[in-house]
Amino acid sequence: MAIDQRNLQVLANFCGAAADAMAFTLMRTAHSAFVKETEDFSCQIVTREGLAFGNPRQFGAPWYSGIDYGPLIEMFDSYSEGDICITNDPYSGYVATHTPDIHIWKPVFYEGKLACFAVGHIHNTDVGGAVPASLSRSLTEIEQEGIRIPPVKLMERGVMNAFVGRVLRTNVRLPDQNWGDLNAQIASVNVGERKILEIIHRFGFDAFIDGVEQILDYAEQQARAILRKVPDGSYFFADYADEDSSGGRPCRVALTLRVRGDEVELDYTGSDPQLGSSLNMPTGGRERHPLVMVGLTYVLFTLNNNLLLNAGTLRPARAILPEGSIVNAQAPAAVGMRSLICAMTQIVTVGAFSQALPDLMPAASPGGNAIMNVKTTARNGMPVMASIGPVGGGGGGTPFCDGSDGAGGATGFLRNTPIEISEAEVPIHFLRYGLCPDTGAPGKFRGGLSAVMEFRVSAPGTVVTARNRNRSIMPSWGVRGAQAAKLSQFVKNPDQPEEVQLGNADLVECHPGDVIRVVGPGAGGYGDPLERSPEAVFADVRQGYVSPASAMADYGVVVHDGMLDLEATKRQRASRARRPAPHFTYGRERMEFEQIWTKKRFDLLTAFLWQMPVQWRFFLKHRIFEAVEQSTETEKPVEAQMVEIFEALRKQYALPIPYRPFTVSQQD
Repeated sequence: MAIDQRNLQVLANFCGAAADAMAFTLMRTAHSAFVKETEDFSCQIVTREGLAFGNPRQFGAPWYSGIDYGPLIEMFDSYSEGDICITNDPYSGYVATHTPDIHIWKPVFYEGKLACFAVGHIHNTDVGGAVPASLSRSLTEIEQEGIRIPPVKLMERGVMNAFVGRVLRTNVRLPDQNWGDLNAQIASVNVGERKILEIIHRFGFDAFIDGVEQILDYAEQQARAILRKVPDGSYFFADYADEDSSGGRPCRVALTLRVRGDEVELDYTGSDPQLGSSLNMPTGGRERHPLVMVGLTYVLFTLNNNLLLNAGTLRPARAILPEGSIVNAQAPAAVGMRSLICAMTQIVTVGAFSQALPDLMPAASPGGNAIMNVKTTARNGMPVMASIGPVGGGGGGTPFCDGSDGAGGATGFLRNTPIEISEAEVPIHFLRYGLCPDTGAPGKFRGGLSAVMEFRVSAPGTVVTARNRNRSIMPSWGVRGAQAAKLSQFVKNPDQPEEVQLGNADLVECHPGDVIRVVGPGAGGYGDPLERSPEAVFADVRQGYVSPASAMADYGVVVHDGMLDLEATKRQRASRARRPAPHFTYGRERMEFEQIWTKKRFDLLTAFLWQMPVQWRFFLKHRIFEAVEQSTETEKPVEAQMVEIFEALRKQYALPIPYRPFTVSQQD
């Protein structure tokens, strides 16, 4: 069958349906709640070279739609029918990006000829290592983050490599659960193989191979057409994770977005150096690595939701990822929390595009969904560990409507685990799980509300992990006069004398009777809150999304005795002076930080640190922050002050790097 434009769409639909079948199989046969309920997995069909062309349309994590398995595929000299390969090593090909993500890939042969690969990953609840669930920002080396399986054939010509299975089961906390999930993955790629063979039988081998390339080409053409509508220019934006380590300094992710015609460059120069914690991203510097391209994929799909999502979508783009930086870490850096920084790359991408397309881009989503896991003991003494669901914020307010509540933005694809499932699997008792009022940022279109979860522990020795905790210091930003959002909270024994504010801690030991409350960060709003319809504010009050006090203070809307008072609202709003607002509203915390840490100061810091060996950069960053805080020479020009600090550090630590002048951006 020849591939014309009509048949090309049919082929693309068939490939998407095949990927859907893979995802549905995985979701329905997996053992862990994090896969079958939260859906933290991916399934793709990739070319013989490893480029994704078929993705699920409804299931799993969309971060990997443009993934390239090429570096893994190339590690084997040959493939045979029945082979299945496996790895979870982030530094082997930079496809698996932290140890809980186990990737497998299976070649699909048709009449003895290699046609493509069926691939996919799942996030395992635990793969061993120093802490339950394997991940914590406190970890400093990848060796602490659990077992690493180098690329190896799990099955060869249909025969299982029993040794790989034994190694995997021996080194994890939940061997039966992990083994069940792995078998679900195998079933998934087997279904993918069968579906692809049916497609090839329908279209013919040569037409299939040609059609796959055309699918990638078509996605590229669509992406280029979208980019041509974006004004040419250079757009800078930066944002911060609260901490670069446990109790550490703000962690900066900086992006210069350059749009030229139908191509775009994402330059992450100015982002923090490789950290001494697990927030690093292992990209290998690959210019289309999916983790740094997710934000672009989201933007392109926002601008055209008929866009095909595959590796061709990313062809008009390239990323600059400085070696030894937080977006291109070198081994043996810990990388388990890379999803938090990945979410920040998405947020800065949206922030940069917001300057180019202010009438089309939303405000900030939180980028800090806490992935909650509990390790405890059942009544019969058996160990239990399970994910009990993400707790995050909603989507940022848009130019057209409110942000989604409870989930949205960077990690909106993560589904909640019903509390009935969690209570059946884990001996805890839920006290509260729902939306938290007044957490979405006020705006003409408000930010989405965050979720709140509260539960009581019932067994001694219980460990609660809350991966990706963020936005407890610097809130999500608003756009065009909207306010910044509310901060997240993490509390042990709330409203009790023994209450403990946990901040961004991600590992908490609990005893029977202890209560954990986690409130996700809110999302930013869009537009002046005084322009929001009083009726919309009143509807929010009636639904419990906005309190009457917030309606008055933030929106100038008066609600008395459960009734909207329009006349009092008009008077209240008329009494408030309206001032021109900046494009972004960052919140007090970030504004105070950036009064000292201006772009110029960060440019100087970056230029200095990149003259140092990688292993020195994180240490020196903290020493420089301390020196700036202790400096009494506040009237001295920023450049002179920073150079003086740099020279003092060179002498103090006998750094073996000679002084070299460096260029500093003049933009403050």
